[in-house]
Amino acid sequence: MNGENAASGRGITQAIAREFFDWGVHGITMGNHTWDNKEIFDFIDDEPRIIRPANFPPGTPGRGYTVVKGGGKELAIVNLQGRTFLPAIDCPFRAADEIVDELRKKHKHILVDFHAEATSEKIAMGWHLDGRASIVVGTHTHVQSNDDTILPQGTAYQTDAGMVGPYEGVLGMQKEAVLQKFQTQLPVRFQVDMGKWHFHAISVELNDDDGKARKIQKIRLKEDEWRMD
Repeated sequence: MNGENAASGRGITQAIAREFFDWGVHGITMGNHTWDNKEIFDFIDDEPRIIRPANFPPGTPGRGYTVVKGGGKELAIVNLQGRTFLPAIDCPFRAADEIVDELRKKHKHILVDFHAEATSEKIAMGWHLDGRASIVVGTHTHVQSNDDTILPQGTAYQTDAGMVGPYEGVLGMQKEAVLQKFQTQLPVRFQVDMGKWHFHAISVELNDDDGKARKIQKIRLKEDEWRMD
């Protein structure tokens, strides 16, 4: 799961991460809000189940990929961050080549969380890793995309998995403050909305022998309804 907004939209804390692990989460990816909560510097080097974008500059705390186990299976997870409309960090495509190709020597099942703003950059990454990664899924925009598919070489792809949180505000924040910001361009403190929530995710079935995807299904769960497309 992507946890970069878990602490009221600003990074993650160790207590929140432990709660996720207690719920059964095997790995947590991050993104451009990785360092928003300074507490992360106290534990990210000691917690291999939490990864930050692998294309952060050399010397950055933490790691960019990990391997988790569950149900007798192994899954390699890679975290990358885009550069379009985001800070100009190292190239995610070159980082993907280096890491995914190395992981493929030992692991058949590889998931890439591409934390990026631009749809075009995410789609390009899907094509770039088609046949090399089992799953390429985008995060960051908080809006679930409707393009879940299996690419020609067997990679399950979706531009954005969506978000877990309130849906009556603006991307999880109280709409009044966001509207004030747009209308006045004055500094405004955003607060997490406490209204009705929804849960977005994807479910992917992978072949045991070659790691290719055979089914991808997006999940949408609202407070008052359940929907799987």
